[in-house]
Amino acid sequence: MKKSSISNNPLQLKSLNHISVACRSLERSLEFYQNVLGFFPIRRPGSFNFDGAWLSNYGIGIHLLQCDDLEEEDVPAAGITRINPKDNHISFQCESMAVAEKKLKEMEVEYVKSRVEEGGVYVDQLFFHDPDGHMVEICNCDNLPVVPLLPAAAAAVVVRGGGCRSSESNILSLGRSCSTLNSSTSS
Repeated sequence: MKKSSISNNPLQLKSLNHISVACRSLERSLEFYQNVLGFFPIRRPGSFNFDGAWLSNYGIGIHLLQCDDLEEEDVPAAGITRINPKDNHISFQCESMAVAEKKLKEMEVEYVKSRVEEGGVYVDQLFFHDPDGHMVEICNCDNLPVVPLLPAAAAAVVVRGGGCRSSESNILSLGRSCSTLNSSTSS
């Protein structure tokens, strides 16, 4: 693949729309995604020939797919004995790691804590499974700025954490706050 096609958005993608999750029990998964993660049900087309549910929140969708014919090895829960942060997972940014952890304890959701450090900036992570063993992460990842490795992509990036617009010149200023970045680029 040519470098220029990567930075030019060849498929003209706009955003993440949804994630589909195969589940053994639609009811258990609905309860988890609504009560633990805060998603709400939305209308699902009636033309599907299998049970499922569509949920939405945070600008993305979760499509639950009832799979009655799943073999034990087809769903992660079949072989899961521990929570492994290196498994495939979906990740959600949260407002307060302390609140998220407290709520998981109250709901008796088993989780693993992890911490990543980059240049004195810390990202805390909580990993846990949905009822079918799919990994979920809750984090404060917006502590880390987004630093594109491709120069052409730098102009289009929004640095997480403060919502400040970035350009190639200020995106590399990792240790500076958004207000410092904005004031240094607007003068």
